[in-house]
Amino acid sequence: MARKFLYVIAAIILLIVAAGVVYQLFPGWIARTAFVPSTEFKPQAAVAPNAYDDPEMWFARPGMEKDPSAWRPAADGRETPGTEDAKTGGQLIPPANAAQTTGETPFPQGDAAVFFVHPTSYYSRSSWNAPLEDRDSDHRANLFVQGMASAFADAGEIWAPRYRQATLGAFLAEDRVTAGKAIDSAYRDVEEAFDAFLAAQPKDRPIILAGHSQGALHLTTLLRTRIAGTPLAKRIVAAYVIGWPISLDTDLAGLGLPACQTPEQKGCILGWASFADPADPVMVTDAYDGTIGFDGRPRAGTRMLCTNPLTGVPDTEAPAEANLGTLKPTEGFKSGSLIAGRIGARCDDTRGFLMIGDAEVAKNYVVAGYVLPGNNYHVYDITLFWANVRADALRRLATYEGKPSPVPPPAAPTAPPPASAASSPRT
Repeated sequence: MARKFLYVIAAIILLIVAAGVVYQLFPGWIARTAFVPSTEFKPQAAVAPNAYDDPEMWFARPGMEKDPSAWRPAADGRETPGTEDAKTGGQLIPPANAAQTTGETPFPQGDAAVFFVHPTSYYSRSSWNAPLEDRDSDHRANLFVQGMASAFADAGEIWAPRYRQATLGAFLAEDRVTAGKAIDSAYRDVEEAFDAFLAAQPKDRPIILAGHSQGALHLTTLLRTRIAGTPLAKRIVAAYVIGWPISLDTDLAGLGLPACQTPEQKGCILGWASFADPADPVMVTDAYDGTIGFDGRPRAGTRMLCTNPLTGVPDTEAPAEANLGTLKPTEGFKSGSLIAGRIGARCDDTRGFLMIGDAEVAKNYVVAGYVLPGNNYHVYDITLFWANVRADALRRLATYEGKPSPVPPPAAPTAPPPASAASSPRT
């Protein structure tokens, strides 16, 4: 009996090893099998008129109780409970005093209105678009708003809508026509939410746009179709289009705002996609190179926008000492602590990925199991640089309003070393 048991254990180990080998060799196939819906696409009816006047249609907006964007990490490395664990608001760090860095003094919340579009939180294969209420998806979306949108919340009130997002499998599907329908359907909800957001703001109030992954993709559509070339563009403090590639050659001009070139510049776009060494972004570059840019030309071989969040400047490098605070999550992402000086960043000199250093170091500041193939730290694009993103938004808002910045200037970029095979992503 004991020998048979050992044979069973050995067989299980072999299966696990084999599965790991298959995943390493065929990650795209595995992902498609696991996440792409097997059902037909069903067109989504438009949301009811004025649907987004209802506070229940938002994960975060002014006046909400237990607003996840009101959460702040402690500045001294202590763990801070999340909004779902906190019993009272008193357990949360007051927004105006949150995560103060050396040399800062408390200040009131900024005057901006922040429109934040959360990343994909719906992973089901049962439909191409999420329902407006799904327990698992909503739970993840709340955590994303807590960990990501909170970085912008000291600059102004957060508005983060629910929307019938495209499922994760839509971004992995080989059937791009059906996937496109799901993504377009999701965008229509985002646009409706944006209209409600605008209607709630004074006509002269500055606006910050922020989104990650699928949320960033929807922001590019919003910028192209609703903001570029309109008076509204003059109200944009900055657009944080993070975790979605923007081609400098074929996309940027169509967004109507330039890439940010200085850490104080207003009315501009920031974006980056994080990888650790050794990086293998082939799944990203293969998909990206097969698409058409906003100007109708192929994106193949073009460089992506890479803003270094530690400097606020594109195509630069900064050491770990420039990182004001990485938000290190605990298991389940329900809480976290802010730890400074551990993760550096540089924009690689080939395609424009943001390199965050050795994966053996970076893995200590994330939750195991959420790093994507190729050392892709996509899930952590914002949290790795939480305090710097916060400072960046405050700095650009101060420029917009013609006020002194409430935060110190960022670290000066350092000259990048010559690229080597070990420090450049494989493309």
